[in-house]
Amino acid sequence: MRITCIFLLVFLTALNLSAQTFQIEGKVVDSENNIIPFANILLLQASDSTFVQGTSADDNGLFVLTEIAPDLYLLQASYVGRGSEPRALDIQQNVSLGALVIPLEANSLDEVVVTSKRPTLQRLPDRLVFSVENTVISQGSSWDILKSTPGVIVNQEELQIKGQNATVYLNDRKVQLSGQEVKDLLEGLSGVNIKSVEVMANPPARYDAESGPILNIVTSKNIVPGYKGSINGTYTQAVFPKFSFGTSHYYKTDKLNLFANYSINPKKEIRKAKKGINFIDNDQMVFSRWKSEYNQTEKSMVHNANLILDYDFDDKNSLNFTSNLAINPGNERITNLDAEIRNGQSQLDSTFITQNMEDIDNTNLAFDLTYVHKLKKPGAKLSFNGHYTYFDGSAMQGLASTYSDGGGGFLRNFGFDTNSKQDIQIVTGQADYASPIGNASIESGVKVSSVESKNSISFFNFIGNDDNVDASLSDDYNYDEKVYAGYLSFVKNWEKWSMKLGVRGELTKASGTSLTLNEINTLNFFEPFPSLYVLYSPSEKHSFAFDYGRNVDRPKYNDLNPFRFFFNENDFEEGNPRLEPSFSNNFNLNYTFNSELFFDIYYRDNGNNIARLIFQNNNNQTLAELKQNVLASKSYGLDVTVSKGVTPFWFLYAYTSLFHEEETFLAVTSNNQEYTNAIDGFYGYLANYLTLTKDGTFTGELGMTYISKWLLGSYVSDSQLNVTAGLRKTLLKNKISISVSVEDLLQKYVPTYSSRYLNQDNFYRRRPETQFIRVGFTYNFGNFKLQDNQRGIDKKERERLGTEE
Repeated sequence: MRITCIFLLVFLTALNLSAQTFQIEGKVVDSENNIIPFANILLLQASDSTFVQGTSADDNGLFVLTEIAPDLYLLQASYVGRGSEPRALDIQQNVSLGALVIPLEANSLDEVVVTSKRPTLQRLPDRLVFSVENTVISQGSSWDILKSTPGVIVNQEELQIKGQNATVYLNDRKVQLSGQEVKDLLEGLSGVNIKSVEVMANPPARYDAESGPILNIVTSKNIVPGYKGSINGTYTQAVFPKFSFGTSHYYKTDKLNLFANYSINPKKEIRKAKKGINFIDNDQMVFSRWKSEYNQTEKSMVHNANLILDYDFDDKNSLNFTSNLAINPGNERITNLDAEIRNGQSQLDSTFITQNMEDIDNTNLAFDLTYVHKLKKPGAKLSFNGHYTYFDGSAMQGLASTYSDGGGGFLRNFGFDTNSKQDIQIVTGQADYASPIGNASIESGVKVSSVESKNSISFFNFIGNDDNVDASLSDDYNYDEKVYAGYLSFVKNWEKWSMKLGVRGELTKASGTSLTLNEINTLNFFEPFPSLYVLYSPSEKHSFAFDYGRNVDRPKYNDLNPFRFFFNENDFEEGNPRLEPSFSNNFNLNYTFNSELFFDIYYRDNGNNIARLIFQNNNNQTLAELKQNVLASKSYGLDVTVSKGVTPFWFLYAYTSLFHEEETFLAVTSNNQEYTNAIDGFYGYLANYLTLTKDGTFTGELGMTYISKWLLGSYVSDSQLNVTAGLRKTLLKNKISISVSVEDLLQKYVPTYSSRYLNQDNFYRRRPETQFIRVGFTYNFGNFKLQDNQRGIDKKERERLGTEE
């Protein structure tokens, strides 16, 4: 209530503020008086060079800056890494400039001319900005850019920052997809239109407290009216061939921006896995050895459609409507299992085979509406947002097993069917206010979210019997959650210092009801989430930064369902309706030298982190994956990054991380003993980006990723190595782009996960199609220099839909 009152007081005060404003207009030319279209224009405070506002010149080199308060400013134009001399302006009336002159000299070496500039890194108080526009890196895909972003660890399909999974945003809107789907999307999104990537290890107070680390992809701004479109496709040869196709269309007038996109990604994939379990008796002796091989074939045809409409009523009022639809009909997954059971002396005792067939259908529909009103005070604005998500998922499963003795003689059959359904509706509303105060600024806002999740699972059509599976496992589970939040943040810049303070408060009320268990679990708590960011830059080459943030991790809706999903009757995963949110405290200390060398020391107390823990039960010989709040979890490490142009045509990027991770949990099948799983690991990533022709249209890259070991709940992985290579060629003034890339050249990107402690001794080795060659094609038509208004939908509630990989 106190935060709400502060927000209303600030808002009412702002409505009474007004100031006379002026505009600056001009054009940008080079030293030979040639027009430079699409140059960047920056207006800075003359006192401390802090950013005031910016724009881009149009295709005739003309620009206009509006709503400028009377003051002393510096005005500068830049293009492809070069800038005009800063021009001092005392704004007391409208200003019409002659021209800003940018001296454009091309770098040359042995008659090789390179016009693309180098990637740059900039530390702001609450984030690291990796600028890639018009660089060699931007010639790849958005996924390539994220892999090259300082502080980002790529582990299989997961993007991680300091041991935590990162959330991907596009223009400050969350990409609402699973890990593999995010990778597929970003591999199809050209990096040419990417301006920068913002890395937020501790997101500011305006983001939900459960945001975790954020990677925000910022695209270039819209420039001139017109139409553009593109078609793109990829062909991938792995074990099975697969392809993707997409088309995008964008239309802009003075008031209207309209973007429509459709993509289809039909594919067939095979995942192979090996599992081994040594069951141990009370004397710590192995009495049974199980080995199994899984071959899982999955067919899917994912459709994605997006519609985005931006409309500017006038200079003060604008509206955005975003809608996206993702459907995955008829997803077919067939898993064949061959297993052998041996006694403690490794003599064959029996075998069994299992066929697990699943038919899955998912529909994900979202609508997002945002209204923005600019207040009379320059830079002040008020925005309102409403959001609705509907998710519908269903799955039919048929499982059948046949058991044989050591000589191949028939023993018994067992099988069953399941039918599961999930219906989730999410509604949110949010209001935000932002305003500058001299060379400082404030942000405040309130948000309400409501989640209703209805889930059911039925077991039927039993053949034979088994102690681990029966019809009583059928259940209905309903979950309702409401979160009321408010935040306030303050930013101040002076001389060599920048500081940002923020606090967010969230009141959570939730209940989960299981009909079969006949129990109701409730949550009712209020938690504050403070954040602090300090940046000190004693000179242009040196900067020091410190940040702290407190966050929350709420359970995914699927994890709360107390259902069992079986791979076979002895191997299953089970949800936990008693899961509780976990709270973390995150500290980072950074040093930057010349925007090329970066040192980052971090410490994270992850509290009662929600983990997926795998336990073998030696009594009934099962392997179960359980969701559990651990007793304690922490991680710390040192990251070192080198981002440097070695020559005008060779850019080198290297990132290394020395880290420690540990989690303490209850080993539920080992008499609930406490056990701490801990590792000391090393991560290394090396990328070489090469410009192979003097006009910059032919580029190549060679990369390597190495992970010594990794902590995954109760498992520890061994080392993995990924060597990649790629070539890209653009034709017809960037209208056509052709690329070819190869992954996992040495076939070493497949780790083994082991769990050996107390009375636990098991492992698994999962091998997806990591080795492949991919050919990509993009054709741009219309006024393809336009930058579109594509964006995702920024709702953490949707992220917890969390589809399984």
